[in-house]
Amino acid sequence: MRAALVRAGRALVLPTVALVFVFGFLPGEAALAARIYALFVCVLAFLVALAALRAGLAPARALRRGTKKRGGSRRTTPETLERIEQETLLGIASSFDVHHKLRPRLRGLADELLSSRRRVSLDEDPDAARTILGERTWELVRPDRPPPEDRFARGIPVSELTAVVDSLERI
Repeated sequence: MRAALVRAGRALVLPTVALVFVFGFLPGEAALAARIYALFVCVLAFLVALAALRAGLAPARALRRGTKKRGGSRRTTPETLERIEQETLLGIASSFDVHHKLRPRLRGLADELLSSRRRVSLDEDPDAARTILGERTWELVRPDRPPPEDRFARGIPVSELTAVVDSLERI
């Protein structure tokens, strides 16, 4: 914090000299120079406050740490898997993301599994699909599921999501 204040003080030296020059030699422009100087001081104060805020916050860290392989190189996760992991984390966090991000992914998986393994369409034969999927999964992937009323409500609990994935694996 002290270093940021010292840098701000150093940055004010030249504008202060310019302001004194304008007051002494160009008195007709003193009002404009004072406004510009005040704006410059406000910008510096904002930057000092921002530096103090950054210093006070914990550094950002990844949601999931990469693991190392034997050769010292970092393990890379396929992009699609990373996207699915992100949709899952968002779905656990908020009901909006369950409906608009996680649900379409699970619905596509359920439809593909039902059609390829059981010859049942999720949209054309909803009664058979509901029987095969179970109530929990059906409630999540049914075609007429309304969007959540509270977009910021808590998302799907991990235990319920686990049950949905288990039901999809049993197809």
